[in-house]
Amino acid sequence: QVQLVESGGGLVQAGDSLTLSCTATEHLFSSYALGWFRKAPGTEREFVATISWSRSYIYYADSVKGRFTISRDNAKNTVYLQMNSLQPEDTAVYYCAAGATTARKLSLGAACDYWGQGTQVTVSS
Repeated sequence: QVQLVESGGGLVQAGDSLTLSCTATEHLFSSYALGWFRKAPGTEREFVATISWSRSYIYYADSVKGRFTISRDNAKNTVYLQMNSLQPEDTAVYYCAAGATTARKLSLGAACDYWGQGTQVTVSS
């Protein structure tokens, strides 16, 4: 059973940067898209970014476009989320996701096979 292990969350101030990492405990086949979602208190889990195996297809939520960058290292079974210019509204639990589907479908929350346990990101004003 594949597990996704996230790290890198923490408490930062507005304007700071943070990088999240998510490593799969087993090798993911080439059909797997990876992504990040987040959930703030009192809200539904929402899409942040997804990336295809080949890195040819990348999608971002409008709210993070231009500030966040998703990347992956297939040899290390790891996906990253570089977050710059963080704002208090970015405060949430961030979840890593993996699915044997396209990055586009994963961005819609469809066909997600594995979820990470979540890592807290708190941005103070």
